[in-house]
Amino acid sequence: MPAHFEDIEVGQVVALGSMPLSETMMESFNATFARDRDLSEGACEALVYTVWSSLDAAASADWPQTKRLAVDALRWGRIPPAGDTLRGRMTVMGKDPVGAGKGIVFAQHDLLDQAGRLVFSCLTRSLFACREL
Repeated sequence: MPAHFEDIEVGQVVALGSMPLSETMMESFNATFARDRDLSEGACEALVYTVWSSLDAAASADWPQTKRLAVDALRWGRIPPAGDTLRGRMTVMGKDPVGAGKGIVFAQHDLLDQAGRLVFSCLTRSLFACREL
């Protein structure tokens, strides 16, 4: 990636980058959004979602993705502790042309911990532009 709709292949896996979960990050997030959360319990679900969203936005900033249509089937697999590094990946599950110049890409997004275990996953539908001919 970046790739236009017709260049994207089903089964393609795209790295979304990684982000360490520092204790400082978790303290700051919890102070604002999860005041009752104890840091010893690990990252709250909202922070995990925020990490995925941030990695996804940074990775896709230069893609010809014109719109995110949906984020569905959110699943949390485990709670990562402070000091863990999460890495994101996107797997293209399907694609469907929807008119002249655009198509929908169906993808599964995963966040994995340092050991490669699933922390979070979701399904997305995104509108991608075709190459101008």
